[in-house]
Amino acid sequence: MNIFVWLIVIILLVALFAIANSARLVIAPKRQRLWSNPKQELGLGYEDVEFPAQDGISLKGWFIPAKQLPAATAIVLHGWPWNRMGTKANDPLGDLPGSKAINLLPLTKALHEHNYNVLMFDLSNFGESDARIPVTYGLLEKRDLLGAIRYVKSRAEVDPNRIVTVGFSMGGNTVVYTLPETTDIKAAVAVQPNSSLSFGERYRADKYGPLGKLLNPPIEILYRLSGAPKTAYLQPVYAAAGAGNTPVLYVQGTGDKWGSVADVANMVAATPKAVEPLYPETDHRFGAYQYAVDNPDKILTFFEKYLGK
Repeated sequence: MNIFVWLIVIILLVALFAIANSARLVIAPKRQRLWSNPKQELGLGYEDVEFPAQDGISLKGWFIPAKQLPAATAIVLHGWPWNRMGTKANDPLGDLPGSKAINLLPLTKALHEHNYNVLMFDLSNFGESDARIPVTYGLLEKRDLLGAIRYVKSRAEVDPNRIVTVGFSMGGNTVVYTLPETTDIKAAVAVQPNSSLSFGERYRADKYGPLGKLLNPPIEILYRLSGAPKTAYLQPVYAAAGAGNTPVLYVQGTGDKWGSVADVANMVAATPKAVEPLYPETDHRFGAYQYAVDNPDKILTFFEKYLGK
């Protein structure tokens, strides 16, 4: 077998692996285990909680009570394929290749210090929560957030008129998809939400170059065979138009090669009560996630404007 044939074989094997691994990540990613907890890492008291999504899926998380009760409550939603803590980005097969570590607990601590209850939980298909396969990047995960809202409203520690949300990536999508379904969210932050088709194409172009275009059709076919809708239908911008009177702060990094400023700008334009978005200068998609964690004052100032101190 000459070198040309070997080269073709190697290219085909790489392509098949890329298709199989990408489809697995899109449909049902490998779960990341929790590597710490609020008490161990930051000395925050917390309660292990379990509650049903709107459709009955069992969800697990942590409830960190505020210092003075009843209090405003922040629900924090993680990205894909993370867990409630964020991502360690140390598993080449379980993580999205090219990911960087993100820890959401410092944001939780900042919220707690400003007298918020905080609910951090694993979305369906992630962490310790039950499965609802396939992942739909917010479209069905809104059932998780609606269940979380119903759960926190049942707790005596929670002022039911002062509930806010912070969502990262897929969690940001989930927030946007949920807004037309409820008036319980009084203010929302969406950090780098995205249209799934655009994100997938841009991601694979960045990671695989020209080969990325060849990977898109078979991955889409496998995703549809899993019972998912067309990826082209997964566009939060349409839900954003139904966000009603909820003020929404969007955050999008300028150097994001997977998502885009243009995509988020479309959501901003569609959202009736969008405030001035934040476009931090970044050199990677994960830069804006870290920006949100490192600058909780931006989020807290936004919340306090609409909730009061």
